[in-house]
Amino acid sequence: MLFKVAILAALISSVAGHMAMSEPCPRFSPNCANKPPLPAGVSDYDYSIKSPVPYDGPLMKSDIPWPESATTWTAGQPATVKFQPGGAAHGGGHCQFSISYDNGKTAAVVHEVLQHCFFSGASGGNGADVFEYTFPLPATMPSSDNALLIWTWVNAVGNREFYANSATLKIVGGSGNSYTGKQMTIANHAGYETIPEFSGNYATGMQLYTNAPNITITAPGSSGAGYTGEHVASASTIVEPPSAPAAPTSSAPAYDSATLASPTASATPVPVAPVYHARVAPIPAPPSKCA
Repeated sequence: MLFKVAILAALISSVAGHMAMSEPCPRFSPNCANKPPLPAGVSDYDYSIKSPVPYDGPLMKSDIPWPESATTWTAGQPATVKFQPGGAAHGGGHCQFSISYDNGKTAAVVHEVLQHCFFSGASGGNGADVFEYTFPLPATMPSSDNALLIWTWVNAVGNREFYANSATLKIVGGSGNSYTGKQMTIANHAGYETIPEFSGNYATGMQLYTNAPNITITAPGSSGAGYTGEHVASASTIVEPPSAPAAPTSSAPAYDSATLASPTASATPVPVAPVYHARVAPIPAPPSKCA
């Protein structure tokens, strides 16, 4: 009987999957109410959209240009990203939302939720209580018909994994030709640092995010992309001060879901003495593999 229960639980877990965006609709997702059409030559959607990125596979699943945008965002106005309910949230962890103008070869962070992504505070559970984040899109973000939003996540609890979804955006109303922000952090993937399981210490891996170099991204037709060689906070950052290691059941400072979803919520990351440094993609970057 216990064996049957275990099998049933595994099947339910495999169906539920992990976390995935629902709005804007990510590339190849079969789960959105209003899915953009598939690109020419692509015959089916990705039914493993909630699965982690394979450790030694491409960071994203395809570099095929998408035929149309999933939604339109206006520079200087609040932007909202929603997630599908019912997925395993693995105790939270570190999430970033980044923008790319070269189909994922380079990406700069516009918002991040560090430590307790999908939760309003410390949690060792799988049931998320935050499924939506709203943040200001910088007014200087360049306008483009083919920008790319990339959501990435390093989970706090469980196997050491890296998750990513991407969605094609149309950005309008931008007042600049370029945007400078932190380079998107990659971890738990071949060739990059591994962030260990948090085990109640939600400062785990924070130095990879707070010490990330700046990168300048530009829309097609403009110039100046590259590193600035210094670190500044991203346009919108939610981060808690580092805490000493604690048992998984101990409490930690928390933001409630209303604060996390607020378009004006931001805080300056608290510097952490680096133990090791993030390995970042070299410039020029390799061909993208975004989905």
